[in-house]
Amino acid sequence: MTETPDTVASVADPADIAVLEARKRNVRRLYETCINEGRERLLDALLTVDFVGGDGERGAAAFWTSINKIRTAFPDVKFDVEDVIGEGDRVVVRWRFAGTHTGPFAGLPPTGKRVTQTGIAIYQCRGEKLCRAWLQVDRLGLLQQIGGLLIPA
Repeated sequence: MTETPDTVASVADPADIAVLEARKRNVRRLYETCINEGRERLLDALLTVDFVGGDGERGAAAFWTSINKIRTAFPDVKFDVEDVIGEGDRVVVRWRFAGTHTGPFAGLPPTGKRVTQTGIAIYQCRGEKLCRAWLQVDRLGLLQQIGGLLIPA
């Protein structure tokens, strides 16, 4: 019998599988433990020293500053990780956050409104640590919820 591409079994190196699973765990820990619980010190275990964030932040301290903008504006923020997918040196996470707008955000005063936002992030990894991030988030939807963008009737 001649094997076709869809019948050829792929055998992955167990070491590669272990590293990929560790990367996926670290992405999940970033959201569920570091961001949700405000555990800044965990960043050193998750990020490379030369990490570049989705908004161009360089290093853990700059990345934490970005996280704190969210945590200050929405102190009860909770990220729910909906999917984590990994391949090669990349891990993709799809998330949803909910929080109450009780602090200034994007130049807007607190509204007291409960909001949600969705997003997808792609992380490039080196070893088991995250070294680069690209983000796609629904900023428009978030701004609409807190009155930062008015939609004509």
